[in-house]
Parts: sequence; C-alpha cells; structure tokens
Amino acid sequence: MEFRSENCLLISGERDDIASKVSINGHAVPVEGRRNWRVRLPVSIVRSWSPPLARTITVEVDGTSQEADLPIGLLGHARDLAMLVVRAK
Repeated sequence: MEFRSENCLLISGERDDIASKVSINGHAVPVEGRRNWRVRLPVSIVRSWSPPLARTITVEVDGTSQEADLPIGLLGHARDLAMLVVRAK
C-alpha cells in the first residue's frame, strides 16, 4: 500500500515466522519487512476500522493479538489544534 497525499499511521512489530499474517483491527494488511515488519495505513482507514474515539488498535500476528495505544487524539473529532498550553507544576 502506498499513500502519498494522506496522513498515515506507521505500525510496526516483530514476528517469529516471516510467513505469519498480520492484521489490524481484524483486517489483513500487507506488510514490509521480514521478522521486523511495518505497515503504513491512512488515518481515514484506521478510523473506519475502529470504534468512535478509539484509543487503541488490535494488532494480530499469527493468531496472537495485542492492543497497541494510538497517539492521543488521533481518532478524535478535533481537526486542528488552535493552542496547547503546558505548565510546570
């Protein structure tokens, strides 16, 4: 998969067998690499495969699944961040 004009999420992991299938939220994805693999998915696809406001995705490799945290706000409704205030305590 190659997406040049969309914002993408890079997902990566490891697998013992290079023939092991990888799926994201129940959808098989073609990956790059061998034991260390990666896949870039458009945020729009991740959003369509996830429940509203999801904070994690399910990554399955050869039948074993794990939850992976998404960047904060990735699937939220806010489109632009007008201001971010950080204060030291």
